[in-house]
Amino acid sequence: MSIDVEDWFQVENLKGVIASDTWDEQDLRVERNTDRMLELMDTHGVRCTCFILGWVAEKCPDLIKRIADAGHEIASHGYGHDLIYNLSHDEFREDMKRGIGIVEDLTGAKIRGYRAPSFSITDWSIDILQELGLTYDSSAFPTVAHDRYGKLAGMDSGQPIVEIREGFHEVCVSVLKVGKKGIPWAGGGYFRLFPYPVFKRGVKKILNAGNPYVFYIHPWEVDPGQPRVEGLKRSHKFRHYNNLDRCDARFDDLLKSFTWRPVGELLDDELKNA
Repeated sequence: MSIDVEDWFQVENLKGVIASDTWDEQDLRVERNTDRMLELMDTHGVRCTCFILGWVAEKCPDLIKRIADAGHEIASHGYGHDLIYNLSHDEFREDMKRGIGIVEDLTGAKIRGYRAPSFSITDWSIDILQELGLTYDSSAFPTVAHDRYGKLAGMDSGQPIVEIREGFHEVCVSVLKVGKKGIPWAGGGYFRLFPYPVFKRGVKKILNAGNPYVFYIHPWEVDPGQPRVEGLKRSHKFRHYNNLDRCDARFDDLLKSFTWRPVGELLDDELKNA
């Protein structure tokens, strides 16, 4: 179970109409939404990995402390939610240093994991993550073509956990194998798009095949009352707002329907049993 802790106005689908230099002017809703998810997870005895955006940690330090105090794994989502392949190597390195530093100072926890904004991972970014002391990434989404997802050399939908550098592992978000193709089945917009009983059957199929299942979600996805902005492309509007009113109940049911653990614990168990 994993949560990418970012706010509604920071997502890529809205970047065409909400510039990052206006974030301070937006309705900050990430704290109440994350607290709702923490409440649901506590009810069902679930611990997860929270990939925390440094900008959010800066604005909501008490929230980050509550996440850590509840026993969830603390990981990094960088600082500014920029797509990696739009940054230079130095810009990415500085974004990561800033994001990691803020979160580690707040929690006292050593960060070992990372997830790229919009899964925009690249081969060269892995070298920088390892340079900064991280030991795993969970950004690879080995699925059919997507306009934002990055790629890592040698990854495919049949390899959920791979050592891609010595001492550094990739933990893929989950796909449902259909022939040689991987259909995205890890959460987010797909969790809201597919009929929920169909989605649950897909999760069971992945688990029954002997593979781990890695789910992700964002706090804004349980918030149907978030602002509606004008001027979006039709596809971006659909991706962001589709079925927000159903997501809270689906998340609640998903938590109680399966046994969950943080991503880091999944990796540790896989290495122990290798």
